[in-house]
Amino acid sequence: MSVDHIQVTSKKTTKLYVPHPDVPEVPICGVLEQVEPSTSTEGREIGLILHGAMGHKDYLFQKRLGLRLPIDSFRFDFRGNHETPGPWRAGAFLEDVRDLDVVVEYLKRMALLERIYDTADREALRTQGFYKVTCPIAGKPTTFTITKEHLEEFSAFDTSLIWDKFPSHVHVLTLHGMGDRVVPPYDATIHARALSTRTPGTHNLAFVEDADHNFIGYYDVVISTILEWWDLGEHDSLKNGVWKTGVRGKL
Repeated sequence: MSVDHIQVTSKKTTKLYVPHPDVPEVPICGVLEQVEPSTSTEGREIGLILHGAMGHKDYLFQKRLGLRLPIDSFRFDFRGNHETPGPWRAGAFLEDVRDLDVVVEYLKRMALLERIYDTADREALRTQGFYKVTCPIAGKPTTFTITKEHLEEFSAFDTSLIWDKFPSHVHVLTLHGMGDRVVPPYDATIHARALSTRTPGTHNLAFVEDADHNFIGYYDVVISTILEWWDLGEHDSLKNGVWKTGVRGKL
């Protein structure tokens, strides 16, 4: 097939600078291509287009590929290449892998943010730079103004600190509703993996079936779980693992 007959599918091209938690002075420059920019990315595939040695994100066929893939894509410059600063090294394969990890985590956070606001909010954010959210606070309707800068600050927060900076002596109980549509329940298992290797601190993971993000209708379950966990801690009886490990339940 002639290249001239391959349709350009990308409807929106956005240059992004991904904050790097390891080297803050080296933001990773990349380009996001979106096939349907007005709809949520939740559940949609995204392709990562990587360049080779002494290349860059628009090198050879990379840009054309990004513009013509039938799915969203993100192509970026590894550190020390083109628009991403930093020293260039011929054999920095581990640094390249780390850059890739950083990009993936950033894109995941972007997808999470999209679940927080709806299509109308996204359109308001695009056209006027902010949108408003009204929700009850202490029984009174309260309106909050959320700006693009707020969302960028939110998405840039380095959550990887739980892996290597969380206090080793602190006991942690993670409670998560299986019906949570704001934060995926799988995120709780990531916390468990990160926090269960510490000592003397422990981590317990407790899922509440059908509970939503705010545990509506399950407050008593939350409170009783916390009190039981606290009591075990007071008696030095906490151990790493899924809450109620060894206790038979209904299947």
